[in-house]
Amino acid sequence: MFVIGWAWLIVCWILWLLVFVARRMRSKSPEAVVMAPVARWGILLQGSGYALLWSFPRSPGETARAPLIAASMILAPASVVLAWWAVRHLGKQWRVQAGLSADHELVQTGPYRLLRHPVYASMLGMLLATGLIWTWWPLLAPALAVFLAGTEIRVRAEDRLLASRFGDSFGRYRSRVRAYIPLVR
Repeated sequence: MFVIGWAWLIVCWILWLLVFVARRMRSKSPEAVVMAPVARWGILLQGSGYALLWSFPRSPGETARAPLIAASMILAPASVVLAWWAVRHLGKQWRVQAGLSADHELVQTGPYRLLRHPVYASMLGMLLATGLIWTWWPLLAPALAVFLAGTEIRVRAEDRLLASRFGDSFGRYRSRVRAYIPLVR
């Protein structure tokens, strides 16, 4: 089951990355008028969380148990679907760096009805799916903590940008829609 779970995870990673490559190749994001440079620290921390995760595989004799593999096999494709759905609804406004364009809109359709930052939710899902199968288990918690710290920086930076542009409209949206983890404010 481990080999199937591992192969499934690799396919999911390829599909997950493909959405961002395809979006980047298909359309160029409008030039950002307002940026949040602090979000770069978030990107660095998120990347560090992934690096921790991938750098320390389980020892050769220690394979993940069947329930962990099954959880990963559910979480990874759900994360792929969420990423594709989110990027599709965000459209030309998707970018790596936090920024607002002159014609920026507050997207509240598709997955943005459920989460303000569904791409980060998909990133978290892929991190957990990978950690359940690949990572030496004592390092999953620190990798998760570093990733979440980076995500919080990015969420707060983006929320500040959106609040500055959309004011009360964003405030109402923020009060009714979770950030990136369902059921957690």
